Amino acid sequence: MDVKEKFIGPRVSRELLEKERMRFLLPTIFISLGAFLLFISIFFPYWKLVLYAPQYPDGLRVTIYVNRVEGDVREIDILNHYIGMKSLEQAAKLERSISIIAVTCITLLVFTAIYIHNQYAAFFSFPGIVYPIVFLADLYFWLRYYGTNLDPNAPLAGAVKPFIPPLIGEGKIGQFRTVATWEVGLILAFIASLSIIIGLYFHRKAYKPLVDEQNVS
Repeated sequence: MDVKEKFIGPRVSRELLEKERMRFLLPTIFISLGAFLLFISIFFPYWKLVLYAPQYPDGLRVTIYVNRVEGDVREIDILNHYIGMKSLEQAAKLERSISIIAVTCITLLVFTAIYIHNQYAAFFSFPGIVYPIVFLADLYFWLRYYGTNLDPNAPLAGAVKPFIPPLIGEGKIGQFRTVATWEVGLILAFIASLSIIIGLYFHRKAYKPLVDEQNVS
């Protein structure tokens, strides 16, 4: 067995491929679908927060993409200033600056798993599986950091206790009410993660017998 074959796994003979085409097609379909959905997710919003205040009965909205923040950012920053919260634009600057490149690289890694016929396929797929969870964990970090590190010298510093806005659902901040929702991009990322996991299941069923046979020989 040469080094290349040891790394990418056993070759599939033309006869076996023609005889059991669906067996080897299913992992390719699901893993490819996962990689595709993950990549297109970057063009859609991931998370949205609506802030309801007495002076804004219709609510102020901020929408988060992987690489930018849109919506009523200026108005929310003005309100946040009074309670001592930092500007939204200052949050996750590094993450937003590398997000497009990072997701593109993760997508390419997942696509690479299609051509790996052994356990290393899971290694290449892993970043795509955990990506939406990592996104939420990073978002939670910034929500917690902003909500629990209020400026004590702010005009209304004593009016609001430290808080953590929810990742999803309703929250209460003093006299304000917030509603957080997961948007299309994040949902696509989770579907991509599930599709990759299903693809790896079929990948194992398709190639493990060949790997075992290769190891025996």
